[in-house]
Amino acid sequence: MAQLTLDNPTDLLHYQLRTALTMENDSLAALGELEKAAASSEVKKMFRHHADETREQLDNLASVFKLLEFKETTAPSPSTKGISKQAAGLIVKTAKPLLDQVVLSCALGNEHYEISAYQSLLVPVRAMGATEVEALLVANLDQETHTSEELHEMLQKVAG
Repeated sequence: MAQLTLDNPTDLLHYQLRTALTMENDSLAALGELEKAAASSEVKKMFRHHADETREQLDNLASVFKLLEFKETTAPSPSTKGISKQAAGLIVKTAKPLLDQVVLSCALGNEHYEISAYQSLLVPVRAMGATEVEALLVANLDQETHTSEELHEMLQKVAG
């Protein structure tokens, strides 16, 4: 049965980690859709690379659950569902010459959400002194930040 209330910092951290797991799974699915919609091979390749990184991030999250002795389950992530829904809506109404710009913009929005999620997770983990967990979450945050920078650079390139 789903937990109805978050009564303490540990409950909150576990819930946020469960949400992060959903977020990364949603991201992995979205990357496949964005790759299909992308017009250029360069942008498609970028999405495939980020999908590989997302799989690493999922592995890191699995390790985090184990280290904290939390049950590895998911929790709703309406934000990532909304970002994906918005992307799908934009893609179907976009002319082919603008597709790369649209998919890159959508991916960038998702990256920013993921960055903020990891930043939020790091605060209680650091307060706990859980250095192994912190290292895994920092690795994910660093990848998300780097991907955001790459997406922004590619967006500037395709937008002209």
